Amino acid sequence: MGYWKASCSVLLVCFFVGLCSVYQCSAAEVDAYQTAKLIVNASSGRPIPETLFGIFFEEINHAGAGGIWAELVSNRGFEAGGQNTPSNIAPWSIIGDQSSLTVSTDRSSCFERNKVALRMHVLCDSEGSNICPAGGVGIYNPGFWGMNIEQGKIYKVVLYVRSLGSINVSVSLTSSDGLQILATANIVDSDVSNWTKTEVLLEAKGTNPNSRLQLTTSRKGVIWFDQVSAMPLETYKGHGFQKELIEMLEDIKPQFIRFPGGCFVEGEWLRNAFRWKESIGPWEERPGHFGDVWMYWTDDGLGYFEFLQLSEDLGARPIWVFNNGISHRDEVDTTTVSPFVQEALDGLEFARGASDSKWGSVRAAMGHPEPFDLKYVAVGNEDCWKKNYRGNYLKFYDAIKSAYPDIKIISNCDGSSHSLDHPADYYDFHIYTSASHLFSMTHQFDHTSRSGPKAFVSEYAVTGKDAGTGSLLAALAEAGFLIGLEKNSDIVEMASYAPLFVNDNDRRWNPDAIVFNSSMHYGTPSYWVLKFFRESSGATLLDAKLQTNSSSLVASAITWTNSVDGETYLKIKIVNFGNRHVSLKVSVDGLGLNSQLSGSTKTVLTSSNVMDENSFTDPNKVVPDLSLLENADKDMNIIIAPYSLTSLDLLTESNNIRMPQTDSSARSSI
Repeated sequence: MGYWKASCSVLLVCFFVGLCSVYQCSAAEVDAYQTAKLIVNASSGRPIPETLFGIFFEEINHAGAGGIWAELVSNRGFEAGGQNTPSNIAPWSIIGDQSSLTVSTDRSSCFERNKVALRMHVLCDSEGSNICPAGGVGIYNPGFWGMNIEQGKIYKVVLYVRSLGSINVSVSLTSSDGLQILATANIVDSDVSNWTKTEVLLEAKGTNPNSRLQLTTSRKGVIWFDQVSAMPLETYKGHGFQKELIEMLEDIKPQFIRFPGGCFVEGEWLRNAFRWKESIGPWEERPGHFGDVWMYWTDDGLGYFEFLQLSEDLGARPIWVFNNGISHRDEVDTTTVSPFVQEALDGLEFARGASDSKWGSVRAAMGHPEPFDLKYVAVGNEDCWKKNYRGNYLKFYDAIKSAYPDIKIISNCDGSSHSLDHPADYYDFHIYTSASHLFSMTHQFDHTSRSGPKAFVSEYAVTGKDAGTGSLLAALAEAGFLIGLEKNSDIVEMASYAPLFVNDNDRRWNPDAIVFNSSMHYGTPSYWVLKFFRESSGATLLDAKLQTNSSSLVASAITWTNSVDGETYLKIKIVNFGNRHVSLKVSVDGLGLNSQLSGSTKTVLTSSNVMDENSFTDPNKVVPDLSLLENADKDMNIIIAPYSLTSLDLLTESNNIRMPQTDSSARSSI
């Protein structure tokens, strides 16, 4: 954003009076700007941990089921209604009426861990007195608020079927009312007396974001169906994830992935907590479970193995959060927690063990003979204040360190203001608060002890009325907080926003970084803030002193190397959390700047109203604006817009920064 240098007399004597009144087109306005000076000493710096900024994924808001996991069928195994039959088959529905078919569930499945199957008794036929309606009768599944079927794309449908007679079943992708046939294929078999796995590939002849999968027939008889799956053939790196959503994560270059929760790990009750062993192996054999914190069923196609695979695909370090025998409402006593400890050890062997070990062989059978690079675990989630946490934690800590001494263990207890009373490599810090409070926490870790475990800010966000469903105001406060973490990265080694995703049809939490439905997605301003910090991990933090009378201005400076062109850049980030423009004088000492102006840019995140949000109708209302920085120099004046995040990326001539000796007491002077 620029400012008017000319007087009103130059502008046709203010013929447009309203325009002049809005912009105050006079030199006096320049004097009204707040002034500040940023002095960057680029001759010395300290390394920022390579792990600093990453992501936290929790199965909340249908982030996984109906989200990043590309499975289109909801309740694919008919288990969501419970193990007692008959049961509710929702969201499955019937095509036809009671005179043409009856549908129920029974426990006849061939899968031992999920015995429920669907029994469809077709009463009509293609001939005789009770003729089936045109198109046949059967069942359909609308997926997660509609399946997004796109013309030209291929979808793989897998199902298990059994019948005492021959079958002729149409497998179709249709519009929500069944009238538009997007793709169809027939399963014709004379002998399916035993459970038979059938696969069909469907190429869509049209596009509909609110489609459904249907199984229909016009042949009288009884047919059983189980484990009905539909997925696009093309997924992220072929591993089952929605490409568009994961590519948004790829764009922010996460250095770690904390998974799978969150409260999802704990459960409201332990009986409904996520159990990793139930989420591995062939997808057909996974029983699924009801997440009683966020109140929906997951088939657990997105399981422990898939999270490890996603971490590897993104080049991010996996951080596994496991249950420590504690839920929201019940706790296992420390004297009887050893089976939970063994579960964790088995999980580590699954991830890291040799391919011929008990659990490593299961991983190898799933297609990954080489171990995953799992080196971080968190013992529980937000359980520090629970009665049995410390006792349970120590059992896990001792057992894991004995078996895997290199693994870094994260405690739920906050050690930022006082020392922990138990050993840990990291302590967890969560903060959800108002915009003004989070911005004031820029200095939260300035006086934290540099001895002992490091800090992991694994969940942070502005919430409440300041945030709406993702406001600019919230994002700017978070940016200020992140600058504080960047400056204190000698003690804070990891940080991640939460929650990451929300399916707009099931908002359990506001705000979130990425919003999606079946066919569209966008980043909230908080997501775009993360892109400003994607070069920080592994960069060099420079000494940058901000001289200002304003408490609404924070800044930092780093140097980072672009892996694509090998060029080194000086990145200066400034958050203006106030309602006035700031005339900022930037002075850089100790580092040459390239005279090629095309290599230096200015990126600004702002909007006309601090409560502006992005939406499906206007996904780019609040997004970064990139422009050339034509006055790039070691001394320059920059106008910082009110309520904005600004990044200056200056191409350097060389990198002559001196790195200090390792010193646990080293602190940024910023």
